[in-house]
Amino acid sequence: MPFKFKRLKIPDIVLIEPVIFEDERGYFLESYKYSEFKNNGIRENFVQDNQSFSKKNVLRGLHYQIHPMAQAKLIRCVKGRIFDVAVDIRKGSPYYRKWIGIILSEENQNILYIPAGFAHGFCVLSEYAIVFYKTSNEYSPQYERGIIWNDPEIKIEWPVKNPILSDKDKDYPTLNKAENNFKYEKGN
Repeated sequence: MPFKFKRLKIPDIVLIEPVIFEDERGYFLESYKYSEFKNNGIRENFVQDNQSFSKKNVLRGLHYQIHPMAQAKLIRCVKGRIFDVAVDIRKGSPYYRKWIGIILSEENQNILYIPAGFAHGFCVLSEYAIVFYKTSNEYSPQYERGIIWNDPEIKIEWPVKNPILSDKDKDYPTLNKAENNFKYEKGN
């Protein structure tokens, strides 16, 4: 099997560790294989790939899209190192307002699966980072929403104290005031 799937403290979020085949030429890994992901509970049909370049101390997020264009994501850091965060925003969830933070890097090659119903963001820990991610719905600006990165009720422990933010990310509301049409359903 080319992957190890680990459910995290919020069990709907999955850390995927690819098996890396290395030799004197370099390395090879599979970063996505539908059948393996499906057999491990990740059944999304990913329809869009995105890539971002960000400098050290840049923080992007916390972003999500509401229904009907909600997005599940598969995130990888292909160059550099990031602290990647997912926040459960599904009303009624036992993990509502809880967050997961994990290091993704070119060294560990790990992949993070975040289902719809979570806000996502990351900050760059290296001089720069290239982040690649798949989404289960196309980007739709009219459905895009966000939460302020330092929401005092979520209390994310970001490793960057004074991040570089976009104007849009600076102006997002707290989760209590953000538009959010996600409802928790057991087994969802």
